[in-house]
Amino acid sequence: MILANNTPFEGASFSRRNQLARLAWQLVYTLLFRPTPPPLHAWRCFLLRCFGARIAAGCHIYSDARIWAPWKLHMAAKACLGPRVICYSMAPIHLGEGVVVSQGAHLCTGSHDYTSATFPLFARPITIGADAWICTEAFVGPGVQIGEGAVIGARAVAMRSQPAWMVCAGNPCQPLKPRIHPSNRHTSAISS
Repeated sequence: MILANNTPFEGASFSRRNQLARLAWQLVYTLLFRPTPPPLHAWRCFLLRCFGARIAAGCHIYSDARIWAPWKLHMAAKACLGPRVICYSMAPIHLGEGVVVSQGAHLCTGSHDYTSATFPLFARPITIGADAWICTEAFVGPGVQIGEGAVIGARAVAMRSQPAWMVCAGNPCQPLKPRIHPSNRHTSAISS
């Protein structure tokens, strides 16, 4: 999705309403979200919901996680945004049930089209399937879908979608080996 005013040399890429909403969120983030102690996940979820985030029960969001536009964040039950996570939510970010996004990971829905002389800004949603794990300082780019149960290794750079129930790592991120589904663990241990 190319943004409406997408030429950076011709003014802001976002509407005045969007800019004011982000300013209000930054004030709330600075005064009421960021200074909270680690156990106050419910309070931080409440604040995000006040700004339009769709957050299910049992989610954990740490106080130094950065969410650019809360109204574009969707978290299913028991999903987690760890310390220093960056959610650059120019487009929607969907986290499935039980997703863990570890410390310092970056979910980035926006970029610039380098094939154009004006570098227009674009945004594409990120979807992370249930039970996936985005490891420490991994980067997930615009339009990427991470399959259910996938593991994206530490400092991996996922610019393309990654398959379900695979351990993926590297730059560029690639599937390396299958991950055993939890329902098969008992069966695998018996047969070994």
